[in-house]
Amino acid sequence: MRHPRRSSTFFDDHRYLELKGWYCQGALYYVDPVRGIRSEVASQFYRAFADKYVHPSERYIAIPSWDTDAFAVSKDYGRTWRSGQFATNMHTFEPNRTWSPLRENMLSFTVVNDQGFLLTRQGNLYMSSKPFDDPRVMPGGPGVDYVDMDGEKQNIAPGSAGPGWGLEYIATKAIGGLTAELLTNWQDMPTSVPEVKNYKGWSRMQCDPSKGLR
Repeated sequence: MRHPRRSSTFFDDHRYLELKGWYCQGALYYVDPVRGIRSEVASQFYRAFADKYVHPSERYIAIPSWDTDAFAVSKDYGRTWRSGQFATNMHTFEPNRTWSPLRENMLSFTVVNDQGFLLTRQGNLYMSSKPFDDPRVMPGGPGVDYVDMDGEKQNIAPGSAGPGWGLEYIATKAIGGLTAELLTNWQDMPTSVPEVKNYKGWSRMQCDPSKGLR
């Protein structure tokens, strides 16, 4: 028996996610016929995200799943995909003391202006960096000098600043205590989910577990 192939969510009038499988789970594809893109996001076991999902951003695409301990991320309009994750080098603000929120605590995931914003029911906001890398920590850069809590001089060397832009999600409450705050792509960050106006896509993934996707 062939697996059903259905649209899971539309980002606008032509970009959409397509899930091939049963019971809201299976292989996931990103489709943008205007740019001639049909790419595999997950080969199997993807399970649809259950909460509010608003995604007007086009170049930067971040796709959560049911549990959302990681994200599928594209920084080239959906042509190629990488894994994004929550930072683990910070103090946790979750009720269960984990690095990422539990599924039942998630409220919404919004991707706008090439940044992702995950909001929990407790008011915790996680976000990705601004859509560029600090040139000082790129190959050939000078690094970033700073003084640590013990008064010792340190340097964030090129290539040691962690994942590239858009691949790590940090709680806004935690940024001030991390070396990320020294990087230009983590400075002057929003303190709330940006308002999205005139969104033409769906605000949730549509799924009927008894029939696959509808």
